[in-house]
Amino acid sequence: MRIFIFLLLAILTYSSCSDDGSSAQALRLEQSIKVQGIVRTFLINLPGDYYDNDADRALVIGLHGAGGSGLQFEKDYELQTKVNGAGAIAVFPDGVNSTGPLKLRFWNAGNCCDYSMEQNIDDVGFIRTLLTHLTDTYRIDESRIFVAGMSNGGMFAYRLACEMSERFAAIAVVSGTLMVSEPCDATTPVPVLHLHSIKDEKVPFAGGKGLGGYNYTPVELSVQTWSAINGCAQPMAEEDYGLYSVFRSEGCLAPVQLYVTEDGGHAWPGSKKARHAADEPSVAINGNDVIWNFFSEHVHE
Repeated sequence: MRIFIFLLLAILTYSSCSDDGSSAQALRLEQSIKVQGIVRTFLINLPGDYYDNDADRALVIGLHGAGGSGLQFEKDYELQTKVNGAGAIAVFPDGVNSTGPLKLRFWNAGNCCDYSMEQNIDDVGFIRTLLTHLTDTYRIDESRIFVAGMSNGGMFAYRLACEMSERFAAIAVVSGTLMVSEPCDATTPVPVLHLHSIKDEKVPFAGGKGLGGYNYTPVELSVQTWSAINGCAQPMAEEDYGLYSVFRSEGCLAPVQLYVTEDGGHAWPGSKKARHAADEPSVAINGNDVIWNFFSEHVHE
């Protein structure tokens, strides 16, 4: 009875109506769990028809960038709209607050970034526990669990694929790069999608010094590493579309794709400019469409 009342209250609290009086597209929940003595918070966006049937749903975890949050990811990139519209669940977790005056959040990607790296926060352990909580609580298809990350979140997505390859059907990295501190030891191939602007100066496409003074791995090396992990037999083939190019690895156990835009900067492609001082997003591609199309092609066996 308590569970039923909780679910009913959740629906009444987080559902809304459109102008024509129809039910909302999604149900939004704010939750927390304690992991290794630290309270970890996250947002959940359930599709509007979640309680209408017993179907298991795909799950997309969205990882914010340095200084961001799950709320910021949700607001700026609106990935939940695409995910919920396809009947899947979107979850946006928060990194641990730093001790600085702004309490900024980061993810421990290995060799980046800031407080989470310096304090060796076990963010991988958090995601493991979060997945257990989510799969125990919600109807989730465990063969369709995906991760998409922006910047530092993308770096962390790469680390998750290295250390938890058995859990993910695919990952997507936006404006990030591979920054693991130990050799990537994935036990199974993982489909990888990487989106990056050639004009990104915060996490430079060619690698080198960028935001925070970190020495970033070249994007090309990141995708080559995953091409090797995924057993790709041939070099990446390029498709030129003018304002962007797509590079695809051939003959792989799991695909690796790289979208390189000629416009934009350190931003989520197709989104709105987040803040006055933020980089302009690329208009050459829509990141949410590209990411969901890639995810929808893959199931973890």
